[in-house]
Amino acid sequence: MYASTGVNLDRANFVVPEKMRAWILGDPGQLIWTEKAVPVPGRAEVLVRIDAVAICATDLDVIKSGPPALVRGGLPFNKNWTPGHEYMGTVAALGPGVDEFAIGDRVTVEIHAGCGQCKRCRMGMYTSCLNYGLNYGDMNKGHRANGFTTDGGFAEYAINNINTLIKIADTMTDEEATLVVTAGTSMYGLTELGGLVAGESVAVIGPGPIGLLGAAVAKALGASPVFLTGTRDARLETGKKLGADFIVNVMRENGVETVRRLNGGKGVDYVIECSGAPGAINAAALMCNRGGKICLAAFPHELDLIDVGHIVRNNIYLYGIRGEGRSATHRAEAFMREKRFDATLIHTHTFVLEDLPEALRYARDRVEDAIKVVVKMRRE
Repeated sequence: MYASTGVNLDRANFVVPEKMRAWILGDPGQLIWTEKAVPVPGRAEVLVRIDAVAICATDLDVIKSGPPALVRGGLPFNKNWTPGHEYMGTVAALGPGVDEFAIGDRVTVEIHAGCGQCKRCRMGMYTSCLNYGLNYGDMNKGHRANGFTTDGGFAEYAINNINTLIKIADTMTDEEATLVVTAGTSMYGLTELGGLVAGESVAVIGPGPIGLLGAAVAKALGASPVFLTGTRDARLETGKKLGADFIVNVMRENGVETVRRLNGGKGVDYVIECSGAPGAINAAALMCNRGGKICLAAFPHELDLIDVGHIVRNNIYLYGIRGEGRSATHRAEAFMREKRFDATLIHTHTFVLEDLPEALRYARDRVEDAIKVVVKMRRE
């Protein structure tokens, strides 16, 4: 029977098994459907019964090549480790002393807890924890990032630090709740790091999930006008429904020239680069106004040439973003709960956990123009 000293259970309403079904990463690109022990929450932790998990492009990178995942200080392969990080679920057990949540609460999750002790964590920048992947040699003391350094969501249960949980309203579907962390990433880049002020102009390069919700968040925060550039008409039209004032297909027109023309002949105050495409960072710099800011939200797969002189001459600020720090996810959830934008527009496909390889194929190959693919648990 599942039990541990100090763990609070509600056996009458929540039966927690000793074993669970989970996907683990073997060799690069190899996922194994197996059974493993249900983890036990420690101090300041809860056990989450996972109800749904969205697939992120970073999951595809982790499964194929490893980085940015680091498990016990090394690559994640063949360590009985479960990937997946954009999940939501129901609190199933409470660790010792936890009273911030109750068994049965519906929650969505942030990825990073951080070690809580390094300089960056104390600043609230736990997504930039200085002990990322190192764990001081002790998994319970160091940085925790579910689906990157510790077990993630492609399983029936996962452990989460209470600081990574956001309660969600019953009006929010499981699928929508998996998108909160994506919106939180955009929120973090625009507000906590960017300092966006209502009325400032924003351009988003790349209508992937973060880019689409980046346009939505920017508009909800009062940005004006909001531009979205990309190569796929269907995705650009989705961006327009989410709040973009202008959409630009860069296959038919020059993105930099069009954005500047539509913005009164000048650059925008903010550019969020979400494509990771060759030349995109330089395009962002040319699209940006003097003294403007560029947020890099994508993981480029190749080195790229950038006109640094242009950035210096025009006093342009360039900053990278990793995840959803400073509790930006809580604000994103509030915006979604109040229907400031409809994040469900980017959810296109749903699979069950057993069919994860097929779900990953849909996400990777953009089958049927998939944007956000969600995997749900099969319940008896």
